[in-house]
Amino acid sequence: MTRSKPLYEGKAKILYEGPEPGTLIQYFKDDATAFNNKKKGVIPGKGILNNRISEFIMSHLHEVGIHTHFIKSLNMREQLIKAAEVIPVEVVVRNVTAGSLCKRFDVEEGMMLPAPLVEYYLKSDALNDPMLTEEHIVTFGWAFDEELDEIKAVALRVNDFLTGLFLGVGLKLVDFKLEFGRWYDEEGNLYIILADEISPDSCRLWDVETGEKMDKDRFRHDLGKVAEAYQEVARRLGIFMDTQTQDNVAEFKPKESAKPKTSGTSGMTKGKPAKKKADSTAGKTGGGSTKRSTKKSKKPKK
Repeated sequence: MTRSKPLYEGKAKILYEGPEPGTLIQYFKDDATAFNNKKKGVIPGKGILNNRISEFIMSHLHEVGIHTHFIKSLNMREQLIKAAEVIPVEVVVRNVTAGSLCKRFDVEEGMMLPAPLVEYYLKSDALNDPMLTEEHIVTFGWAFDEELDEIKAVALRVNDFLTGLFLGVGLKLVDFKLEFGRWYDEEGNLYIILADEISPDSCRLWDVETGEKMDKDRFRHDLGKVAEAYQEVARRLGIFMDTQTQDNVAEFKPKESAKPKTSGTSGMTKGKPAKKKADSTAGKTGGGSTKRSTKKSKKPKK
């Protein structure tokens, strides 16, 4: 496939024009960033792992009737996805206190919340991703009321599914980030679909028995063994890598750090993999599903 010019490059992915109208190619990079791009590094093999893990999760979400942008895997680092109109709101679902929640409200890390907490942030690096209320989102036209209802409902469904999926392989889903977009089918029907990725880059995952962090917090806080943690998550999910892929996954070398390194490096805890390896849906079309109907909504005025 001839590589087209990149349409957009973010911190962890690059989007290229797809082979057919209405499609894009999503390329997963090895770059890692934290603290709003103040800390940067390269983790060899991270893009491969995130691609495979996100493919696995998006495919399973499709099977339970959740519309996503994922169409199929192209190779170790690329996915064919639906071109969607991005809604500039990041949706964070929290089950356990961690990260910025602890800093904002001066609460201890690791407290189980009585119910999932849904938060919204404006997708803007220049503004440091400010927190939003539902009123902000509707007032400034980033989404209509009915779209926001659909987004929240899907986010909670994804949380239910992922909580069970990860718990089954010995991982606690602490919190995660989702992004959504508007997509039109051939008949012009509008759907709110899940976009971006779901991987250890966008989820906080702790080992159930030891509490060990198995996500990007290992990079954020200089805990070491970042790639090994991602690889362990893939192993537990039953995503088995070939020899070439394993050879490409190595420990990162940071370019710069916003914080001094902490002393000591904990070893990775080995958990049990999933009992049954799910079939790949690389040849399936993700997103559209007859299992549930997605609420239609009007397109916001630009």
